[in-house]
Amino acid sequence: MKKGWEVKKLGDILKLEYGKPLPDDKRNPNGKYPVYGANGEIDRSDDYYHNKQSIIVGRKGSAGEINLTEKRFWPLDVTYFVTFDDKKYSLGFLYDLLLTLNLPKLAKGVKPGINRNEVYEIRASIPPLPEQKRIVAILDKAFAAISTAKANAEKNLQNARELFESYFQGVFANPGDGWEVKKLGEVCDFFNGKAHEKCIDEKGNYIVVNSKFISSDGRIWKKTKKQLFPLFRGDIVMVMSDVPNGKALMKSFLVDVDTVYTLNQRICAIRSNSFDNTFLRYQLNRNKYFLAFDNGENQTNLRKNDILNCPLLIPSLSEQRAIVAKLDALSAETKKLEAIYQQKRADLDELKESVLQKAFSGELPIDN
Repeated sequence: MKKGWEVKKLGDILKLEYGKPLPDDKRNPNGKYPVYGANGEIDRSDDYYHNKQSIIVGRKGSAGEINLTEKRFWPLDVTYFVTFDDKKYSLGFLYDLLLTLNLPKLAKGVKPGINRNEVYEIRASIPPLPEQKRIVAILDKAFAAISTAKANAEKNLQNARELFESYFQGVFANPGDGWEVKKLGEVCDFFNGKAHEKCIDEKGNYIVVNSKFISSDGRIWKKTKKQLFPLFRGDIVMVMSDVPNGKALMKSFLVDVDTVYTLNQRICAIRSNSFDNTFLRYQLNRNKYFLAFDNGENQTNLRKNDILNCPLLIPSLSEQRAIVAKLDALSAETKKLEAIYQQKRADLDELKESVLQKAFSGELPIDN
């Protein structure tokens, strides 16, 4: 341990004070002051309970979650707020320190909560106040650079998504010469799935195509020994029911193999000889015609006739395949960037954790 640093219990450094209930009639979404719950700011009020910037620690709910407050705020009774002697300790230093301690691991009970006495027993190495402030300055600079790097990576990903979406929307907003427009029911066959809830079996040979399967792009599934509605290569399956503003409504999945899948109820299958199957899937997936049935208030349940009346554009097969090639290439590039972005986020989070650990073990260099 570096010279001048001391090992202390948190209870000798800070106190966790209980928050207070806030009556509903004192809540105001446009109020001057933030109201903090266990997972950060959740409301506003024109009243405040504490008038010094502090740290909020989730007591119940998101137990152990750490948030930095504004100067005047109201901490709810599901939180602790931190008090300490600011002549000895830096607010920023204590905030960064608490982030390294993984307080959520202390949560216990059916409705998990943390006991402040257990927090008080945690030991930490504490430098003198000037060193605390130096560490905070270095961390602030490092974290700002990390945030910028994350933002740049996200911007690159967003640009790729926008390029794909721009081309995609352009294809269907500007039909080519000679393209036909027909209703889905005129050029496709429609099938409803069947209920599999009573025959789910993890040892089964068949994957049940349900809403979860489609919305997760086939990553999450249940199995069954009974193939109540067989699906075949080239079938397009879509989710017919979803919650208000749901992201699964009429999301689609293109079946790629025979004899593996079976269709669940409230999922439909579409088959057609008039389309390249991938082109049809691109056109049907989350089609604006279908999404217009969602009023944002009630669960949306599309009926067979609603789906059969969906207007479809029909270019020649050669045009369909050319469009698919372009969309597939853009989609592959977007997925590549998504993978890079996710890895970069993980690397930057790991870097942030490494910098924090070095800071609180006294290993940060003297120069920034």
